[in-house]
Amino acid sequence: MAAIAWAIVAAMTNPASSRSRVRRAPARGHYDRETINAIIDEAVMAHVAVVDDGQPVVVPMICARDGDRLILHGSSASRTMRLLADGAPACATITHLDGLVLARSAFHHSANYRSVVVLGTATRLDGEEALAALDGMVRHVNPEHHAGVRGPNEAEMRQTLTVALPLDESSAKIRTGGPNDEPEDMDLPVWAGVVPLSVRAGTPIRDGGAG
Repeated sequence: MAAIAWAIVAAMTNPASSRSRVRRAPARGHYDRETINAIIDEAVMAHVAVVDDGQPVVVPMICARDGDRLILHGSSASRTMRLLADGAPACATITHLDGLVLARSAFHHSANYRSVVVLGTATRLDGEEALAALDGMVRHVNPEHHAGVRGPNEAEMRQTLTVALPLDESSAKIRTGGPNDEPEDMDLPVWAGVVPLSVRAGTPIRDGGAG
């Protein structure tokens, strides 16, 4: 039992690799899969980076988690998607901005956030595996809408590339709380605190079709 408990603590406090270690403000780093999964599962968009002919490129993509991997998809004509499908090294990031931290000094202004960085090499998904991954992505974006929609046909599948990026080398970074002002600034006549931020769904706007 002691060995199991130690393994759990190690997974929570130790990165999978030196590349995924949080170096700036390391106390904010989290490496346990439960924390990482929760941040990913709340997200709809990821920013995915690859290097294209020596030029770093970052592209926003709709994402979803399938177990221990991050599912991404895009046009088969996309240079970024082709690089991912061909095994180019990749970095995917997800960030939830939870609040603006307003301090008494400009230097200590900050933000509260929850973020994940995933490093690795994606694998191309084909056939039934790609279809199942895309189905899971639609369920993730809006589970209630999923039941009535038509699935992709063969032509649409040919126009789509789907890849899975493993979460083996990933880390989370979280900031919470108020400003960290200097003691000599505490009496300044300036408002300080946190302005909470969140993403909220608005009133749905019906399309003009028969549905």
